[in-house]
Amino acid sequence: MNTSLLIILAVIVVLAFVVIRIYNQLVTLKNRFENSFAQIDVQLKRRYDLIPNLVETAKGYLNHERETLEAVIAARNQAASALQNASQHPGDQGSMAQLAGAEGALGAAMGRLNVVMEAYPDLKANQNMMQLSEEMTSTENRIAFARQAFNDSVMTYNTYRQSFPTVVFAGMFGHSTDASLLEFEDKAEMQQAPKVSF
Repeated sequence: MNTSLLIILAVIVVLAFVVIRIYNQLVTLKNRFENSFAQIDVQLKRRYDLIPNLVETAKGYLNHERETLEAVIAARNQAASALQNASQHPGDQGSMAQLAGAEGALGAAMGRLNVVMEAYPDLKANQNMMQLSEEMTSTENRIAFARQAFNDSVMTYNTYRQSFPTVVFAGMFGHSTDASLLEFEDKAEMQQAPKVSF
């Protein structure tokens, strides 16, 4: 009888350790992907801060392109709003989709601005514009690296959450859904950082 009781107690203790380990690992992996998103947040905010400077520098040269400049600022503001929402819910499918859509719109507006600016050689040669262009390119590269780190962290979390025996306990611990990747609509953009040239 004592042997049976000891075996039952040993099984309970082992099960308790397994459950505790699963819980701690889920928390660790969730914190890791949330921290990775915080790095994206920093880089996107840096880009959003650079865009008004870029538009101000271009204003003097692009007198007839007011609509394009306003579209860039509107897209920037929409992306900043989407980022703020996504920062409160990193990994949430709706937030990630909203941010990806806003970033796509911002990329399209910046692309139109680049096309317009090609027609103004004096603007491309402007020292401030050259410096801003270099900063934007550097920031785009940082965003691409941060997004890759976030997506890797999300994938690790999702894989662990879906694995057995974790899947049995994940819902009980508040980890009932997968985290969403941050994917932009343009698949080529994900493979190569956008090029900003002025």
